[in-house]
Amino acid sequence: MRARCVTEKPLDLDRHRGMAAQKATDIRRIQADVETSAKDTRDRQAAVESQLLSVPAASWLEAAAKARHVLSLYAGGLASDDTHHRDLVAAVLADFSRLSGQS
Repeated sequence: MRARCVTEKPLDLDRHRGMAAQKATDIRRIQADVETSAKDTRDRQAAVESQLLSVPAASWLEAAAKARHVLSLYAGGLASDDTHHRDLVAAVLADFSRLSGQS
């Protein structure tokens, strides 16, 4: 029995698999990354919303910031062909920016 020498060079296992198996693995990796990213985004959004609920606005600017968040959530749920409501949300957000001096 011959002993093999350990090297620092990693073994490329993908080279020994077929192209279909490599693509399937790539797809699984991408899906896992997307799911992890979506979970992180949901966790951050939940934290922001918890903060928005727990602390009352101290000024009109803070109230407008809360309203911006809610309107963005609402707009995100609108159908793509609902241009009337999308335009309305965009107009209100533009008003908030203009009136708060953030033009």
